[in-house]
Amino acid sequence: MNFHVMTLFPELIEKGMNTGVLYRAMDRGILSLHTYNIRDYVADKHKRVDDYTYGGGAGMLIQAEHVYQTYLDVMRRIGEGRKVRVIYTTPQGSVFTQQKAEELSKEEDLIFLCGHYEGIDERVLEEIVSDNLSIGDYILTGGELASLVMMDAVSRLIPGVLNNDESAMTESFSEGLLEYPQYTRPEEWHGKKVPEVLLSGHHANVEKWRLEQSIERTRERRPDLYEKWKAENDN
Repeated sequence: MNFHVMTLFPELIEKGMNTGVLYRAMDRGILSLHTYNIRDYVADKHKRVDDYTYGGGAGMLIQAEHVYQTYLDVMRRIGEGRKVRVIYTTPQGSVFTQQKAEELSKEEDLIFLCGHYEGIDERVLEEIVSDNLSIGDYILTGGELASLVMMDAVSRLIPGVLNNDESAMTESFSEGLLEYPQYTRPEEWHGKKVPEVLLSGHHANVEKWRLEQSIERTRERRPDLYEKWKAENDN
């Protein structure tokens, strides 16, 4: 997977990706990261990227041409003529989900566009963006953190990124349910014991218990997910 990020703060993206599992995956060539500072594509010596909005109102907008020139350079690196998804991180987008992460993980290249100020001139968004995505109903100071969240979620699904690829398939949301509770040594801690079924060695019973726990946990903590799962599995 090759990530390409158009941003005003490339160092934030680079620091976020150059740690832990993601760093090791990039070191092994499983992932790659290319950041593009939108200011580098501004002809003005002051490197100003924003201007006032037509019609008035608070705040400034990033101008279309700077973003477009950045995009053209990204596409030159990837290979002109290829169809590559461009993700704009915006609270106006559809909510990013595990299913969306799985869909995006099938791509060879992904381009992320990080907004700032009051956003970006709508005209360039209409021209280059394929996916408007949000990580939740709240406002951040910029799109970098949202992009990092999405890249992290997508990266975990790329074969070889995790030490145990099976864990990406069995964790929360993979089957529409939250993950079951898990335990490690010691068998008793602060008077609380590991459930007996997990010590039994009976794999069928363990799997049955885990499914029951996932269903109950989802019902209690995420009734919206539970109702969706129930509707899908009652048919």
